[in-house]
Amino acid sequence: MGVVQVAVTLLIILLLVKPAGSYLVRVFDRQRTGLDRVFGGPERLLYRLMGVREDETMGWKKYLSAVLISNAVMLILMFLVLRLQRFLPLNPDGIDNMPAAQAFNTAASFMTNTNWQSYTGENALSYLSQLLAVTFPMFTSAATGSAVAIAFIRGLVGRRDDLGNFYVDLVRSITRIFLPLSFIVALFLVFQGVPQTLAGAVNATTLEGAQQTITRGLVASLESIKHIGTNGGGWFGTNAAHPFENPTALSNLVHIVCMMLLPTALVYAFGLMVNNRKQGWTLFAAMGVLFLVMLTTVFVSEYRGVPALDANGLQTNMEGKEVRFGIPESALFTAVTTAATTGSVNNMHESLTPLGGLVSLAQMMLNNVFGGKGVGLLNGLLYVIIAVFICGLMVGRTPEFLGKKIEGKEIKLACIALLIHPLIILVPTALALINPEAVASISNGGTHGLTEVLYAFASGAANNGSAFAGLNANTDFYNIAIGIVMLLGRYISMIAMLAIAGSLAVKRVVPVTTGTLRTHTPLFAGILVMMIVVVGALTFFPSLALGPIAEHLAMVR
Repeated sequence: MGVVQVAVTLLIILLLVKPAGSYLVRVFDRQRTGLDRVFGGPERLLYRLMGVREDETMGWKKYLSAVLISNAVMLILMFLVLRLQRFLPLNPDGIDNMPAAQAFNTAASFMTNTNWQSYTGENALSYLSQLLAVTFPMFTSAATGSAVAIAFIRGLVGRRDDLGNFYVDLVRSITRIFLPLSFIVALFLVFQGVPQTLAGAVNATTLEGAQQTITRGLVASLESIKHIGTNGGGWFGTNAAHPFENPTALSNLVHIVCMMLLPTALVYAFGLMVNNRKQGWTLFAAMGVLFLVMLTTVFVSEYRGVPALDANGLQTNMEGKEVRFGIPESALFTAVTTAATTGSVNNMHESLTPLGGLVSLAQMMLNNVFGGKGVGLLNGLLYVIIAVFICGLMVGRTPEFLGKKIEGKEIKLACIALLIHPLIILVPTALALINPEAVASISNGGTHGLTEVLYAFASGAANNGSAFAGLNANTDFYNIAIGIVMLLGRYISMIAMLAIAGSLAVKRVVPVTTGTLRTHTPLFAGILVMMIVVVGALTFFPSLALGPIAEHLAMVR
């Protein structure tokens, strides 16, 4: 039955790929979507208020400047809201201002679509902070990632340095995609029992006669964009394991489908926008193979458990999992949330078996198994460029992708984007392990403790946001270090990929010949998978060998 549950969920996701992908193309190509009468007027008003001309186009440098400036302004405003929340309205429980280092970490986290939390939301944030510093950037960060991915595709197929207009892409993605979907999903979650209220906490008497404070809030609206925008985070500290965030098996199914909906649809939209559907399906197949391998690993691992459980007569690992979801839905949620870089959790990753934890780590380290909104597609295309270049060298031809020659400039930029990811994971991990203050935050010794630290920085670099909960990350060192890692992981790759798009946009299209490498075949999909696995293994295997792999081997001896 567990296999059937997973298969049905994946089938639902697959059935939504084509209609959702086609809709994304209509939105970003500024075709009629059926929502023009509803949002056309408000969109034009927003453009006037921002001083944006709807028909103005941007080269890659101007597009990038718009991304960085708008995100920087929002980051500063979010920081101020968190630092001043005690003096601001909508704070019925009188929550104090957030400390500076933690406010920086939180603002950076939600601005970069990471949604890492070194606090429990119900105890550390006012309702206004939850709205302005959490829910609002969930929309803008997801829209930013989508806009950059679309701009890169325009560069691939363009004939001049014209990537579109960032502000138009940002507004249309929010009004035509994220707001309508979030509204529908939020209504459904309220129907399932998720709270949506501005009333403060209530005091209740338990069956045993004890007094309990029950926190509520605008949970449904946060939960909807949290999963649709692959944001993560949570109103409550226990995230999607909390019955107020994820009360039923049906709400759990909706969360999973929402997380995978747009990342998978963007890959199909890529094929439509480059006028080569086979190219889109080739990339989809490569990502799909990696995802299925990861899902199978965590699924089997959690069902088999570990020797310590066997010795006590337990065949499966239910530690850290909700009984209402069981192992199948917990394993699927784990694979999806780290594949789509969402970071939402319906079980505690700290309690996964070593191989189950390895899956979460590996997907964040690869960072292209569908990935988050736009970023996963960008990272997938980054590996495509590297694979095309290496294959071209092997056959002695100048590499080409979609008719554009891949030359030294593009490869240098691609290498920067490729190498920054392991750099900002492994170097901060090493620094943390030689820092006494950082080591004191580790709750478990040995290999598991190393995995806790490695996981924290991998989560930040991949803009995922999930955590091995055994690490106390609420220290100045971790708040500042992980905050910097999140910013570098988000924006350096964006800068490099937009620069590649600008370079490719002005290149002439080379005619296809008999010697042209076909990049829309099953053979190339296999090459791409091997390229991702080999590069990932060469980069991260030593650290994984010291962490979850060593822990697994120690358990089976």
